[in-house]
Amino acid sequence: MKTIKNDKAIVVKDLEKRYSKFMAVNRMSFEVSKGEIFGFLGPNGSGKSTTIRILCGILAPTGGAGTVAGFNIRTEAEKIKSHIGYMSQRFSLYEDLTVEENINFYSGIYHITPKKEKERKEWVIEMAGLKEHRHSRTAFLSSGWKQRLALGCAILHEPPILFLDEPTSGVDPISRRQFWDLIYVLSGRGITVFVTTHYMEEAEYCNRIGLIYRGKLIASGTPEMLKTECMQEGVLEVLCERPQDAMIEIKKVEGIKDVALFGKGLHVVAEDGDTAAFAIRRLLMGKGYGIAPVEKIVPSLEDVFVSLIEAQDRAEQPQQEVQR
Repeated sequence: MKTIKNDKAIVVKDLEKRYSKFMAVNRMSFEVSKGEIFGFLGPNGSGKSTTIRILCGILAPTGGAGTVAGFNIRTEAEKIKSHIGYMSQRFSLYEDLTVEENINFYSGIYHITPKKEKERKEWVIEMAGLKEHRHSRTAFLSSGWKQRLALGCAILHEPPILFLDEPTSGVDPISRRQFWDLIYVLSGRGITVFVTTHYMEEAEYCNRIGLIYRGKLIASGTPEMLKTECMQEGVLEVLCERPQDAMIEIKKVEGIKDVALFGKGLHVVAEDGDTAAFAIRRLLMGKGYGIAPVEKIVPSLEDVFVSLIEAQDRAEQPQQEVQR
């Protein structure tokens, strides 16, 4: 396997990508360590794919600087391409070719020697669970098999860094879990994995996460750190009878920002968790709901992301009004 020059697999400083007046990537800075699983979490259109294409040497940045595997993203794009694996949500497979033919094709692209090619081909087929389907046309494979075959083709040349651009989009939950098991195996071997996703639960699998919104990195850290340190509001769990009716009443309480059905109860986001908990208990008892358990809980990543987006929108609104 090719090696990385130092312990930082990816370093980005003030990265920008502008299309006319539209800023797709806005002064983004972050680092990814060797062997780390780093997740880029954000809604569609937030700049995730644009950033990953710059890091892969496919797009040239408008501004800023960065290195991937120690190579400059502006001047050494071709060297970067030989030290990375890349897999998109469309899997980059040729459906008219068989499983083996796809592997042979990518072996040629990566200039793998004939001796090494046989060894790597068998590894991919074994890893993807395709021993019985090696001569099958790729078009007839299930989405889970296609996904694992595409992953194998992306790392045939044993790159030290793997970029995955929403690789589990449209894949069933079982295949998604199996795919992440493979990612953990690769990370355990020292491969750095940079993955973009808009699945909140999937981001929990990463060592660290970058939350991206409108081309900006609005927060980064471990999932636990983001949930415990990056949300100013409190999150409450309310268990009561007739939760749909209770939701309407709770929304009227001062300081409540959001109320949503969650299982058999409610999740409430409030400016001050302790004050809101007292007010909700009093309200529900007064409305005949009896003594309803109301407890502060650790927010989910979705709670954190929504809170940070709202804070970002509030911060940008005065600037937009001034520009008008």
